[in-house]
Amino acid sequence: MSFALHVEKRPRSAGATAESTTTSRATLTQPELPLVCLHGWGMNLRVFDLLRDELDGDCESWAVDLAGHGRSPWDPEHASFNAQVEDVLKVLPERCALLGWSFGGKIAIEIAARAPKRIAALVLTSVSPKFSQSADWPHGMDLEAMRAFRAVLEQDWQQTLSDFVWLQLRGSRNAEASQKIIESALAEQGAPRHEALLNNLTILHTQDLRARVAQITQPVLIISGQNDRVTSPGAARWLAQALPQSQLLEIPRAGHAPFISHHAEVAVAVRDFLRAVQA
Repeated sequence: MSFALHVEKRPRSAGATAESTTTSRATLTQPELPLVCLHGWGMNLRVFDLLRDELDGDCESWAVDLAGHGRSPWDPEHASFNAQVEDVLKVLPERCALLGWSFGGKIAIEIAARAPKRIAALVLTSVSPKFSQSADWPHGMDLEAMRAFRAVLEQDWQQTLSDFVWLQLRGSRNAEASQKIIESALAEQGAPRHEALLNNLTILHTQDLRARVAQITQPVLIISGQNDRVTSPGAARWLAQALPQSQLLEIPRAGHAPFISHHAEVAVAVRDFLRAVQA
């Protein structure tokens, strides 16, 4: 049996949003790029429901369950970073805008560098090109903290995942409501495989994409929560300086999942960005 990721496609709704009705006819009738969303570590495509609802009248949206998450299968032969990138490439439309959150953002960066003709624009939400801290990278997670996190993940992955959900939302507006949304996504779409969690934690620890960032020429919207406890806002600022066609949105009182806690504000930014890309 062939290996394929689960994808949910949502066409643009027939009725334009209230904001889009004020847009010029030329803007509304030009060809539209589908927006494809890639989730973060331990999550699934359901986390994007609120954002996709906000953009429903603006663009066709796709969301992907990464390998071993949600309704996508897990196969050790498809576990490497390269294999996961290729599996996502296989299910993408011919040309699209790609939104990556956290771990999904690392995949999005690699795809944009590897297949630039396929990716017209990038939206990077709570993304760091290098997750672990080092002498030349102060914006990452402390190595001892990462080792401790892996140790508890190996012992009790379900409790660790639950704790991680809250860590993503600490310091965020509407943290409790956002927590319920993520927990509902995990319950409805399916919890991740333990093997996938361990595998992708290793990828986060080892994969350094700083050199790849230099190869990205597409327009990029970078979104960061000022209170992000998982990915340092300093990483977002580094990306904004390294990417020549980028713009940075730092959201006050937002944590690691601003597209949930501040979904309306993020939707406005994404909508304006995609319109500018296609103007």
